[in-house]
Amino acid sequence: MCGIAGRLNFRTGAPVDARILRGMGDFLAHRGPDGEGLWHQAAVGLVHRRLAVVDLSDAARQPMTGEDPRVWVVCNGEIYNFRELRATLEARGHRFRTQSDTEVLLAAYAAHGVECLSRLRGMFAFALWDGGRRRLLLGRDRTGKKPLYYRLDGDGIAFASEPKAFLADPSFEATPALEALSDYLTFHYVPAPGSAFAGVHRVPPAHYLLVEDGQVRLERYWRLHFLPKRQPSEEDAAAELLARLRDAVRCRLVADVPLGAFLSGGIDSSAVVALMAEAGAAPVRTFSIGFEESAYDERPFARLVARQYGCEHHEFVVRP
Repeated sequence: MCGIAGRLNFRTGAPVDARILRGMGDFLAHRGPDGEGLWHQAAVGLVHRRLAVVDLSDAARQPMTGEDPRVWVVCNGEIYNFRELRATLEARGHRFRTQSDTEVLLAAYAAHGVECLSRLRGMFAFALWDGGRRRLLLGRDRTGKKPLYYRLDGDGIAFASEPKAFLADPSFEATPALEALSDYLTFHYVPAPGSAFAGVHRVPPAHYLLVEDGQVRLERYWRLHFLPKRQPSEEDAAAELLARLRDAVRCRLVADVPLGAFLSGGIDSSAVVALMAEAGAAPVRTFSIGFEESAYDERPFARLVARQYGCEHHEFVVRP
């Protein structure tokens, strides 16, 4: 979990206030304990709070620029297929100076522009400034695992991983959105693109927001398709499900830091732990939350799975 934020004064062209940018980063400090970065130039600025997972070196710090020094990016999350993308981009002549997935994102944008989004597999939210085209691109992953909020005002657009970052700007009025309160009481969450604050919106899952030539455009780049309908045998369906689960777990094991799994003892988390062990992530570090009330306590089931796969198991108990 990293934190990203920034601002573009595309309506007035006024210089961004570096103090406000730093304040936005301070509000997001809890999202990234491993480093911080700020880049600004005239009417645009980017902020990053880093949680280092892939390529822990200083060369992978953000905001990051690549082969084109006019293009800068901040990214929260992971691009799981960055190694495959990197190999393809290297074959096209792109060169890399880090082992990070963020630099691959920069090269993918250089090669494919906005269409690079359809090639990314992962959980991510990023902000990319293309100084050559005077273009700001905000992108969010297909299912919206990583958050990205934005607000428009008289000068331009501000964006951040959490709305609280906007409190760094004295001009921001933290007014509640009453329709969001109604949504929350009805659904127990606020549906996208709304938020709890009036005037603050979310980039929806599988969408990008483009600011270019004074225009703001929100576009969908991916959609889940349910057709054509298939009727595989139970055996074939089970085999395909297992293959897809193996692939999903495998691509998430790419990291330069220790990995763990939250283990409840249920079917889904137990399957993830089993496939982590099968993929060679040994010993798998597992973590379980228990309760003193036995009717709600799932720790015995988690222990069974942890023993089966030789996990380094940790338990915590939640009390009032």
